[in-house]
Amino acid sequence: MTLVRVKGFKIFADRHGRMRCYHRSTNQKIDLQKSPLGSAEFFADCAKISAAALALKQIQPKPGTLGGLIAVYFAEEHFLERSKATKREYRMCAAILEPIKDTPVSSIDTPLLAAIHDKLAKKHSWDKANRVRNFLIQVFKFCIPKGLISKNYAEDVIKKPRPKNTPEAYRTWTFEEVQTVLEAASPQLRAALAMIFCTGQDPSDALEFRKDQVDDAIIWKGRNKTNVGAAIPISSILEIELAMAPAHDAETLLASSKGTPWTYDGFASTWQRLRRKLEGGDKVAPGLTPKGLRHTMATWLREAGQDEREISDLLAQGSKVMGLHYSKNAALARKNRKTMQVWEGEYERRAAKAKLSNPQRKPSNPDKEIKSHE
Repeated sequence: MTLVRVKGFKIFADRHGRMRCYHRSTNQKIDLQKSPLGSAEFFADCAKISAAALALKQIQPKPGTLGGLIAVYFAEEHFLERSKATKREYRMCAAILEPIKDTPVSSIDTPLLAAIHDKLAKKHSWDKANRVRNFLIQVFKFCIPKGLISKNYAEDVIKKPRPKNTPEAYRTWTFEEVQTVLEAASPQLRAALAMIFCTGQDPSDALEFRKDQVDDAIIWKGRNKTNVGAAIPISSILEIELAMAPAHDAETLLASSKGTPWTYDGFASTWQRLRRKLEGGDKVAPGLTPKGLRHTMATWLREAGQDEREISDLLAQGSKVMGLHYSKNAALARKNRKTMQVWEGEYERRAAKAKLSNPQRKPSNPDKEIKSHE
């Protein structure tokens, strides 16, 4: 039998005497039944596997480079346990840095990062430049103890200030905008937006609320971003909204038009289509975001006289009161119910004011008009 050798491949007879062939670096197998050893098909398969392995090697981050540091961080438990939203954010930052991923670690210092920061601010925005800076702080923080970089050079890069003429990132919604958007939304999107509006939670948190997390009209959950314990009362307004949503078998309280849990990207895409439609028809002012509904609840509660601690407890902000694996805190639930009642009262006041200021206004869909708490 003619001995066949191909660089990068392991060719041998197994314990049963059958010939085997594997690519050494990828352990990819060649089926010698379909491509007999030494045949044209065999050498074609070898060439195809070698080319694919070479292409993969070329795009892999090189050790001792910025890309290598980022790859190390992405394998860290600290990153893997972050919320889905934070992971998306950090991967976006890594994609922005892709053109300079081969920068040697030995050349990384604060002046270099400051120059990159300036360039990103001009090419993208001040906000995106600051996000990349914050991402690099995390990357370097976890690479220093491993001896991969000597200092967290990103910490000394000065953040870009918000330009004076820049609109608020997550501006509050007016009562009329809330009504207009809810009336124009599909039933599934309306339920999702109402959940964010009536709980004051981040969209990524609200979309993941599960049915088994509801007990005695309280949603018990730790926030994705901070793991702060949350005890969120279901207001009568939200109860009505959820009752109007189409029935579904998903484990989550909310579901897409497919009857499956919302993905954040699916929700964001559906929301953007509605926002553009309403802005194009001059139905709402520019700048509405789902996260702005969280700010709206906080603003209404502040205007109603609630203090920061009361607002923080309801919105699951601030210090880690309980953590994700917490025991249910009845005192916190009672306190948040009182805060939610204040919010419902503020909702009723604004609803009445909207009707008085515009008595001729009729809802676009009377059957879907939000009812006030009685």
